Amino acid sequence: MAALMRLPVTLQRLRALKFAGEKIAALTAYDATFARLMSEQGVEIILVGDSLGMVLQGAQNTLAVTMDDMVYHSRLVAKGTAGPLILSDMPFMSYATPEQALANAARMIGEGGAHMVKLEGGSWLLDTVRKLTERGIPVCGHLGLTPQWVNKFGGHRVQGREPDAAERIYTDAHALAEAGAELLVLECVPSALARRITTSISMPVIGIGAGPDCDGQVLVLHDVIGVSARKLRMARNFLQQGGSIQAALAAYVDAVKTGKFPEAAHGSDQ
Repeated sequence: MAALMRLPVTLQRLRALKFAGEKIAALTAYDATFARLMSEQGVEIILVGDSLGMVLQGAQNTLAVTMDDMVYHSRLVAKGTAGPLILSDMPFMSYATPEQALANAARMIGEGGAHMVKLEGGSWLLDTVRKLTERGIPVCGHLGLTPQWVNKFGGHRVQGREPDAAERIYTDAHALAEAGAELLVLECVPSALARRITTSISMPVIGIGAGPDCDGQVLVLHDVIGVSARKLRMARNFLQQGGSIQAALAAYVDAVKTGKFPEAAHGSDQ
């Protein structure tokens, strides 16, 4: 698998994987060492997540993560990668207006070395998505459980269970695609909704707690290697079946690629 990663993973490559029916493996990373290990084991997307606020900084949520934090960790990841597409989160309130989003996304690409930025939200982001993509900054949308909205949601809760909420997420996904987004993360939504979106949209859909039918899966690194204090239904400790971190990463990639992960127990349908 490692030999396949010598060529950079591009958005065109991800779309080709979607249409070929081959699953996409994504993981979070925050430094050069783990980015290198992921590159060697065939991870196709490295997400520099604002989850660093929880797993590195010890916060209860992602809201205190700053642009400087994200640029710094993106730059570290960029130094360690040899192939994967680097997708970096835009932190809380860094894209409240299209103009602010453009300035901060330019930093993430230019200073941080990211290939793409991820924004949480639906229809209110459409002008921002257009502004970024028209200026050469690829955008990934994020729908469902959007952690930066934790205070509005009243916690980290499954989204899209009610018909009206599901229809809103579906409509937002298509609107983001029409505005120019080229990748979508669906977090903690029912598997039927994730399947409906994935099969009706041309951009690749990466799921987390969204069932097995998305085009790919993403997990937080610390959950994959079993060192997170959180015990999440959507996650699996792959270090238990491998003897090393490298083996755990390889096991995760294999499980995603072969459809062995996620199982029903890792979804949001219960």
